[in-house]
Amino acid sequence: MIPITEEEIALIHRYVCEGIGDPKRLTLLYLVAQRPHNVTELTEALGVAQPTVSHHLRILRERGLVLAEREGTSVYYTLADSRVLDAIEMMRGFVADLMREQAEVVAR
Repeated sequence: MIPITEEEIALIHRYVCEGIGDPKRLTLLYLVAQRPHNVTELTEALGVAQPTVSHHLRILRERGLVLAEREGTSVYYTLADSRVLDAIEMMRGFVADLMREQAEVVAR
């Protein structure tokens, strides 16, 4: 394994951990990975207020996790790099394994 520096750890935390550190932002990443969405579509999909969605999109944009592209009067958001979802899927598998192991312990 390649050693990691404190600077790299700080950057990972700032750009990735803080970026995906809210369930709504994780949901937004999955939605924009499917196809480009505008704020109205994302607001409807999440069932939350437009300012809340805009706030989360700003955080995701600032951390380079989503891209925004204007089309006429609308701005459409897309996933900036599919590797982010690859990493999240790895964590998802880890959590699924943990839940399965805990269920087995409880069942015993």
